[in-house]
Amino acid sequence: MAIIQKLDSVAPGSVIVPPTDLYSDEPTLETDLHLRQMLLLIASLEWLWQDRNNFFVSGNLTVYFSPRQLKSRDFRGPDFFVVLGTERRSRKSWIVWEEEGKYPNIIVEILSESTAKTDRETKKQLYQDTFRTPEYFWFDPDSLEFCGFVLMAGTYQPIELNENGYFWSQQLELYLGLHDSKLRFFTPAGDLVLSPEEAALKEKKRANRLEAKLKELGIDPATL
Repeated sequence: MAIIQKLDSVAPGSVIVPPTDLYSDEPTLETDLHLRQMLLLIASLEWLWQDRNNFFVSGNLTVYFSPRQLKSRDFRGPDFFVVLGTERRSRKSWIVWEEEGKYPNIIVEILSESTAKTDRETKKQLYQDTFRTPEYFWFDPDSLEFCGFVLMAGTYQPIELNENGYFWSQQLELYLGLHDSKLRFFTPAGDLVLSPEEAALKEKKRANRLEAKLKELGIDPATL
């Protein structure tokens, strides 16, 4: 855990040089439901984009964005975010000034009773005016409230739901929508983006069906 040093505690004339990779200062997520939702989004996108190396996806990770490149109060930790056009590698935090000035292309906040007001107001304003993040979504796993916004002429405008009740993300070229009371990704064709566990289960079921079909035809799968 990095120690955040306030600007008013810095000696006059001194310069703070942060380490090359700061640890995230985000608190733990409030509930198991929030954690599982965040991890599901991360795992699903990484599985879908497993052959890509030009993105970074994470959650509950601190984004440092101080204009003076200092460890100041200028940091936030989105519950889920994606940065496009960057190297796919592990990071302890996202430090804007060490990442070619890149901010997240898309952010999703998972609402809770204690954070909802901040997510709807303070963070929305920050992501609009400072981050200039093209797309911002929030989702409440308890009430299933789900909203999406796209940055147009410097201001977030609501995204319209399609006929399936999904929001289109131009940044990800995927839909976001609800499935079994969880926020999920869907392909442009409307197919659910699977998690690694779901993909493995689907493959196992397919293999079992194939094995059963071969046995019906009098073929021993073990001989193939």
